[in-house]
Amino acid sequence: MPSENYDGYGIMNAVLRIRTTLPTISQEIALPTESSTAFAHAMLREIYEQPESIAATLQAYAPGGKFDAEAWQAVHRALQGHERIVVAASGSSRHAGLAGEILIEDLSGIAVDVEYASEYCYRSTHTLHNPAVIVISQSGETADTLAALREGISRGLDTISIANVAGSRMTREASAALVTRAGVEAAIPATKSFTTQLTMLYLLAIYAGRMRGRMTAAVAEEHIEQIERIPALLQNNIPAWVEQMRTIAASYAKDEAFLFLGRGIHYAIAREGALKLKEVSYVHAEGYPTGELKHGPNALVSHGTPLVVLATCDRNDPDSLLRYSRTLQLLSDIQKQGSNVLAIATEGDTEIGHLCNHCVFVPTASEYLLPICEVVPLQIFSYMVATQRGYDVDRPRNLSKAVVTE
Repeated sequence: MPSENYDGYGIMNAVLRIRTTLPTISQEIALPTESSTAFAHAMLREIYEQPESIAATLQAYAPGGKFDAEAWQAVHRALQGHERIVVAASGSSRHAGLAGEILIEDLSGIAVDVEYASEYCYRSTHTLHNPAVIVISQSGETADTLAALREGISRGLDTISIANVAGSRMTREASAALVTRAGVEAAIPATKSFTTQLTMLYLLAIYAGRMRGRMTAAVAEEHIEQIERIPALLQNNIPAWVEQMRTIAASYAKDEAFLFLGRGIHYAIAREGALKLKEVSYVHAEGYPTGELKHGPNALVSHGTPLVVLATCDRNDPDSLLRYSRTLQLLSDIQKQGSNVLAIATEGDTEIGHLCNHCVFVPTASEYLLPICEVVPLQIFSYMVATQRGYDVDRPRNLSKAVVTE
């Protein structure tokens, strides 16, 4: 693991380096400072910090578009000989794991099961044969996730931790540790820690695919080049999303129940978007696979229950195009039910506008990277709804940053 200690806003040094090592980023990743931008809350500041956090994570583990051999050495040992992986995590980290499940399965061919960390210890030891165990936690100290890690160790399994705090118990006790470079996250809701987890899982999936001979070096480098573009794309779009969502949120701030919908890898982001709104706005919100709407939840769809629909599309991916067309059909079917619809779509989309009340566009990206682009406007939407309702988004009631007791 890299020896450099990223204990907070020291990530700016990594950002300065990354400007010279990531040529696909067309402009400097410059975070608005307190003097130039008045951040009313830590959550908003941390939303703005996501481009540099992702860039710093890439610099630590894939500098110059190539995997750092030393940083991945322990991971290589932990993955060797395993045909299955169990991911154990809680809250937002579990949603990152759900996205990671699809990334790892599709890019490496390793079968993945995602468990609630709080349930893993109570599952039979015979459920899977010799899996590797990946635990994900912002703090690296989450009690039930730490217990899941220790259960895996007690079963003699190879373990990998993904955490944002170097030196935390998970990073010390796992067979291999991948430390994200989000820096200090002061607000309770996960924002930059979540997108750096997605970044790390994307890199892990590519590394495992390369390790198992599922992709050539050139293909792996192309995947890394694609994620290298993400920080600049976010940097260019976050200010506009903030202004859009400030206006859009006014139409939804009085609603008390929401349904978030997404297909495939985007289901994980629907879950995360719903959790963010629940955490900071104290409204009921649930994330569902888009195709499940008509299997019960549709009974709730009405003017008083808005839908937030992930309708992005990678037009170079036939499966993504199919999912997109099915999503458009669903939106067409529910128009007559009178629900307000907020859609997240891909820039250049000319079809979705007449099927929703509001639409926010994200940059063009591959199917596997659209989740990072999608979740940021959803974070902003939750922030704007909560602040317009008069709540303290940094310290939601009954919640703590790290759940250190079960």
